[in-house]
Amino acid sequence: MKLPTLLTLALCIAVSAAFAAETKPAAKPAARRAPNPAYAKIEDVPGLPRVLLIGDSISIGYTLDVRKLLDGKANVHRIPTNAGPTPNGLENLKAWLGDKKWDVIHFNWGLHDLKFIVGEDKSKIVPVETSGAKHQVPLAEYEKNLAELVTQLKATGAKLIWCSTTPVVPGTSGRQPDDVLKYNEAAARVMKAAGVPINDLHAHALPQLGDGKQLPTNVHFSPAGSKMLAEKVAAEIEAALPKK
Repeated sequence: MKLPTLLTLALCIAVSAAFAAETKPAAKPAARRAPNPAYAKIEDVPGLPRVLLIGDSISIGYTLDVRKLLDGKANVHRIPTNAGPTPNGLENLKAWLGDKKWDVIHFNWGLHDLKFIVGEDKSKIVPVETSGAKHQVPLAEYEKNLAELVTQLKATGAKLIWCSTTPVVPGTSGRQPDDVLKYNEAAARVMKAAGVPINDLHAHALPQLGDGKQLPTNVHFSPAGSKMLAEKVAAEIEAALPKK
């Protein structure tokens, strides 16, 4: 084959490839997950007290039901994220509180503090028996952090309600049921010293673990379980609302 012919053929192949690349359908962007309605911005109803929920995914699960139960009684807000462990609270609490007045703050940290991790990778929970596994936040540090968080929360002038950490089902990977008791005991010491009442959601949920309200080998609750928690949370908040 003569050289001009080879050059022409090569040019045709290159042009064809370029055209194919330009006309290839663009990859569809990954579907965006719909925003969690629990994070929806709340427009305050004038004259109603303002309530703030602080907590992890357990509180996210009961937020909407608490709003329904307190509809017409309070403006129920929540932080726009998972509160995570206590160090995350110390880092973000000021922003979560904002500059508006709160009448009641219902709050919890615990399940993320007592989960097991390896090294400094705090994003991944590991089985308890993993070599080198440790609590994300050791018990003594958790108690110290919680005391500082309570000091900051009390400065708002809001009525505070501590929510005890809900149970860990036996067999759950990365967490131990008995650790919940230890961390709740530490939290109770902090709240007693600060004069903060406790909503014992752990005691409320514990007898109902076997009826499908909490997922097997998990820390999360079914919709029915979240509603069960919401009823207790809403009752505690309603009792703490300013009297008219």
